[in-house]
Amino acid sequence: MEMICAIVHQLTRNLTPEEIKRQGFADYYVDHTVALWPQAASGTPFSATVFQSKGDPITDLHEDLAAEQKARTTYDNILRLVKDPDVVDPIRFLREREIVHYQRFGEGLRRVQERLDSKNFYAFNPEFDRGMKPCDSNKKCN
Repeated sequence: MEMICAIVHQLTRNLTPEEIKRQGFADYYVDHTVALWPQAASGTPFSATVFQSKGDPITDLHEDLAAEQKARTTYDNILRLVKDPDVVDPIRFLREREIVHYQRFGEGLRRVQERLDSKNFYAFNPEFDRGMKPCDSNKKCN
């Protein structure tokens, strides 16, 4: 987030009012001048609601994996649109980081799954239901 905001700041800090209007930045400028206001391209402001957490390691790791892929896709889209090396180089770095993060979360997910007592790891939350075992093939549950 800090790197993206720094890029936006560098690109907008010296804009003139005419450039702001011509580039379709006027509505943003009215609300925020050229201050950083993290938001989606659609204009939806950043919010903690984008973070999903259930307290279950399998669920949360899948969410983390998805978030890394969504970020990588966003960077891919930026790289298709932008040719300025001062923007492209840091975006490429961030994209590479997302790939590494995805790999590390995948490794974490595999470790969690390997340490479960059952192949049916969706039957209970191992973080919350530590003493429970999933139902066996006879539908008996602990």
